Amino acid sequence: MAEAVHAATELLFYVNGHKVIEKNADPEVMLLPYLRKKLRLTGTKYGCGGGGCGACTVMISQYNPITKKIRHYPANACLLPICSLYGAAVTTVEGIGSTHTRIHPVQERIAKCHGTQCGFCTPGMVMSIYALLRNHPEPSLDQLTDALGGNLCRCTGYRPIIDACKTFCKTTGCCQSKENGICCLDQGINGLPGFEEEDKTSAKLFSEDEFLPLDPTQELIFPPELMVMAEKQPQRIRVFGGDRMKWISPVSLKELLEAKVKYPQAPLVMGNTSVGPEVKFKGVFHPVIISPDRIEELCVVNHTCNGLTIGAGLSLAQVKDILADVILKLPEEKTQTHRALLKHLGTLAGSQIRSMASLGGHIMSRHLDSDLNPLLAVGNCTLNLLSKEGERQVPLNEQFLRKSPKADLKPEEILISVNIPYSRKWEFVSAFRQAQRQQNALAIVNSGMRVFFGEGEGIIRELSIYYGGVGPTTIYAKNSCQKLIGRPWNEKMLDVACRLVLDEVSLPGSAPGGRVEFKRTLIVSFLFKFYLEVSQILKRMDPVHYPSLADKYESVLEDIHSKHHWSILKYQDADPRQLPKDPVGHPIMHLSGINHATGESIYCDDMPAVDQELFLTFVTSSRAHAKIVSIDLSEALSVSGVVDIITGKELDGITVLNYVGETETLLATDEVLCVGHLVCAVIAESEVQARRAAKRVKIVYQDLEPLILTIEDAIQHNSFFEPVKKLEYGNVDEAFKEVDQILEGEIHVGGQEHFYMETQSMLAVPKGEDQEMDLYVSSQFPKLIQQAVALTLKIPANKIMCHVRRVGGAFGGKISKTSIMAAVTAFAAHKQGRAVRCILERGEDILITAGRHPYLGKYKVGFMNDGRVLALDMEQYSNGGSTLDESVLVLEMGVLKMDNAYKFPNLRCWARACRTNLPSNTAFRGFGFPQAGLITESCITEVAAKCGLSPEKVRTINMYKEIDQTPYKQEINTKSLIQCWRECLAMSSYSLRKEAVEKFNAENYWKKKGLAIVPLKYPVGLGTVPLSQAAALVHIYLDGSVLVTHGGIEMGQGVHTKMIQVVSRELRMPMSNVHLRGTSTETVPNANVSGASVVADGNGMAVKDACQTLLKRLEPIISKNPRGTWKDWAEAAFAESISLSATGYFRGYEANMDWEKGEGHPFEYFVFGAACSEVEIDCLTGDHKNIRTDIVMDIGCSINPAVDIGQIEGAFIQGMGLYTTEELNYSPQGVLYTRGPNQYKIPAICDVPTELHVSLLPLSQKPNTLYSSKGLGESGVFLGCSVFFAIHNAVRAARQERGLFGPLKLNSPLTPEKIRMACEDKFTKMIPRDEPGSYIPWNILI
Repeated sequence: MAEAVHAATELLFYVNGHKVIEKNADPEVMLLPYLRKKLRLTGTKYGCGGGGCGACTVMISQYNPITKKIRHYPANACLLPICSLYGAAVTTVEGIGSTHTRIHPVQERIAKCHGTQCGFCTPGMVMSIYALLRNHPEPSLDQLTDALGGNLCRCTGYRPIIDACKTFCKTTGCCQSKENGICCLDQGINGLPGFEEEDKTSAKLFSEDEFLPLDPTQELIFPPELMVMAEKQPQRIRVFGGDRMKWISPVSLKELLEAKVKYPQAPLVMGNTSVGPEVKFKGVFHPVIISPDRIEELCVVNHTCNGLTIGAGLSLAQVKDILADVILKLPEEKTQTHRALLKHLGTLAGSQIRSMASLGGHIMSRHLDSDLNPLLAVGNCTLNLLSKEGERQVPLNEQFLRKSPKADLKPEEILISVNIPYSRKWEFVSAFRQAQRQQNALAIVNSGMRVFFGEGEGIIRELSIYYGGVGPTTIYAKNSCQKLIGRPWNEKMLDVACRLVLDEVSLPGSAPGGRVEFKRTLIVSFLFKFYLEVSQILKRMDPVHYPSLADKYESVLEDIHSKHHWSILKYQDADPRQLPKDPVGHPIMHLSGINHATGESIYCDDMPAVDQELFLTFVTSSRAHAKIVSIDLSEALSVSGVVDIITGKELDGITVLNYVGETETLLATDEVLCVGHLVCAVIAESEVQARRAAKRVKIVYQDLEPLILTIEDAIQHNSFFEPVKKLEYGNVDEAFKEVDQILEGEIHVGGQEHFYMETQSMLAVPKGEDQEMDLYVSSQFPKLIQQAVALTLKIPANKIMCHVRRVGGAFGGKISKTSIMAAVTAFAAHKQGRAVRCILERGEDILITAGRHPYLGKYKVGFMNDGRVLALDMEQYSNGGSTLDESVLVLEMGVLKMDNAYKFPNLRCWARACRTNLPSNTAFRGFGFPQAGLITESCITEVAAKCGLSPEKVRTINMYKEIDQTPYKQEINTKSLIQCWRECLAMSSYSLRKEAVEKFNAENYWKKKGLAIVPLKYPVGLGTVPLSQAAALVHIYLDGSVLVTHGGIEMGQGVHTKMIQVVSRELRMPMSNVHLRGTSTETVPNANVSGASVVADGNGMAVKDACQTLLKRLEPIISKNPRGTWKDWAEAAFAESISLSATGYFRGYEANMDWEKGEGHPFEYFVFGAACSEVEIDCLTGDHKNIRTDIVMDIGCSINPAVDIGQIEGAFIQGMGLYTTEELNYSPQGVLYTRGPNQYKIPAICDVPTELHVSLLPLSQKPNTLYSSKGLGESGVFLGCSVFFAIHNAVRAARQERGLFGPLKLNSPLTPEKIRMACEDKFTKMIPRDEPGSYIPWNILI
């Protein structure tokens, strides 16, 4: 093969209209680091490295010289090798618009519709929408939500992003959905009554009239040079070689076959969506890769009389379009397999992966959870293979899927195309899947099923059933199918079929992936669904001979997912007495909104490399509890580029203080306490070298006993952190003697990963003089970083400056662990005298930093028959992990807030933090309340069930009355709580919809709806005065412009935007005059942590104080020239030697708590609210749909309704994730399995309630706060439990219909597995169950 002689070795492609020529293209380099490090285009972000989050989305454009068409598609830059881009045009977020040229309508609308908070995911969102608009300038809402299915956002809750999308749609206004058979524009069940008060309310947060029009003629053109190159230049094989890998791109079939003969083991890579993650996450290495990306024969589409032939090189997105076209043109009976494939292609991955992944790659990878292979197998599809020896066909069957040598491809063979036969009359094909999340999630179990009846007599002639996710490969229930041939299609056959299939498709109790009983149940549940689907079609085709399905069964065949989102927002208009230009109370766009959307916002890792910069990566423990016997660094130190490896011995004796003032070591020395414990740090010239060396550090461990992982383990071994927290009110023991009934129960609340989009990031830069050092860190607490680094380096804090411009999401996860990692990074920088950068990969981040505490709540409750709770005795246990971190503080807040909205006259609550061998759990939005509150609400729900009353009635009867006292004896006025509750009942049309839900449930056996309403009382404050103090610095310059800095961190909650609104009001100047650069220990010292919902409260007071100081000084100047400008006044003040700079200070809210006495005033004020949610569940699969949520909140006077509503919605969706889809899995050895978006499912756009309505209550009480506003970053998280209890309500309805009336214990999160297994029926009873102790489970409940 003349590969080297005529090969093109120069890589040529375009980025944003500029030519890029890479003479030494390395096949191991992906587009993302190339864009960010080489081209300095940092708008494209690193979020996960595996194509699961969409933060790195770019648009790829390719010209096809044969069809003369340009294909634009979204792609994940983190998975795209640069070598695959020859002749392509790449468009990044910088390429579509910027503030220096002009912004693009997509960028403008996502910003002005308030679709950005921390902004880290925004460039990816923008590019996904942009790529769609390049192909469909007037898309449908379906197309838009589908386009964003592969993009995750942790801040916004997606509603404002959907709003921005809607402005591009053909139709806006109506939800395009008739949820209860009633259009959103009709009044009635879905009508929203207004407030009873006469207050002026607004429902719009932005004005569409101002938006730039979308003009497709103004887009970047495809580079003519690339067109000419594709048309005219002779195509030559391309060979690129790096240090370790060779990349071969043949351009003809002949060259491809030659390459395959020469390198039979080399994988064929098209989109790199299968090989890429294996290389990155599993350490697989391929010395040669063959990329047949421009070969015509691999892109064929042939329609024959027998079926459809599709080229193996076509992307899944192209296959989806081809199948959709075929289905439109051909009769239904011929396209059964095509329809089933199209159904699964709708939910398979996100649009980026579908646009990159090839059909051939998907088939050949033969993943055990492949969605398409079971369908291709049941559809009798065949594979067209080619080698130098010639052509051959092999069936895509069980032998091929299990890689049986006789049925597999030979090493030198390639897959050219796939034949998908047309179906026949009386032949039916169905597709089934169930995943943790509805879209962009690997299936837990999937299935393809086909039956052929020959003629219309209903006797099975052919049957084929394949399952994915239940074995090491796709499984064929061959024997069961053979035994069922000749049987009539009836219930008796179904019963036999279920038993046969369960017997044949057996799953051991220790099977990888766990969820064994759920998977067994899905095997037969899917079979039952297939039986119902086919029965329904038979009835339709021949009504005389086939009985119709029971009416109550039919709904289970309808798709549970609806996509057409709509929302109504209500907030109070700003005070009409305000000055015209006063921005307070108006929905002002996020200060950085446009920069977020253009990719110009600078995050820590976007900062340019410092001269001679090094990279640091951590080596972590692989054991949960072990002695370190030895550490061998020799092989790691020999890796090219490695400068140093820091171990615990070097840092021995150095400890830092965490947030609560406890000491923590930096690196393990003799013993490791969890998997993920930091052991040593590798410093190298580049990130690649550092990570390569880290894998070669050899650590020998000796396991230690006991291994304590779960709360139950800790209780058994009496392993707790001190102190125990206890709160008592009234006389619990006496009250238990007076009640009608006593109930005992418990609930487990799982943990939660922060999943901020920007991983932990830090850069330490020694200044080279006087031991000074600058630290740029993605942190919520610069003071703690400064303090930790000063202690580590034994240098005064005045030489260590910590700077934070913005943070790409934090939620409590960038405090304690961040300071430890920053201290080690600073130590390395100090030692080497060079800048050191440390950026965690997503998997490392999730492992090292842990998250929300799992809780176990036990309660004993005494109540009267009318539902009044008179006595509550509760125990709370949290899983704290291996070190204290903030566990006791979290417990304190959980105990103080556990009463939620209820007055329990006699209450006792104990709380203990368990010391376990897991990474230390830490602060997380809500800080103990989302767990403690759920335990209380669970208790209330069970009381209602025992009394035979509705939960809302028991909630109402136990709710605080207007003026009352909390269990810690703080006075409280709950007038607004009662108002929120009543408003939510009215706004949600609760009683009407409850009747509709009951009617639906009576008419449907396999689907149930649930409705729940939950109140909220969220106390705001930190329990002590010093923790809420704040400071600010305001400068006025001689041109009249103002610079403000304060101690708060901008992490998406809009605090900087609010601070500029404060300055604008106080100094009576336009917001455009005011600038805010970021937060630094250099300008505002000793600032408190940004968290606990009080960042805007305290810092706003400090900024206001500084402004008032300045105004007081300038009063004489202004009074002399009242019509002057700020420039005039500043110059006049300077001329009179009046200082134009002022510090502002806020002492903090008065707060105290005496735990000995169990009383105090720990909180300044309370945020009240209520949420009503409606869901629909599929009792056969455990799937659920969020139909509608109504939220009413009392937030005082909103400083910025757009920001505040965004916070409420974002918190609600995050809480919904906590209580439903977000499930952490650990092995029995304490190893975390869920280390990225592929395994851990935060809510995606598909999870947003179809209707999401938010109303802000009119101001009724004026809190003593900044402009009577309230901090609400955290409170909304708990409202997500309204979805939990709506599901609970639906499950209870299903159980009662099946005759199950006993107590219902449902733990959080309520995953599809828990929902399905709670809806007990003949299928759950039919499955085999393993005796506990007879096997080692794959995972354990932490």
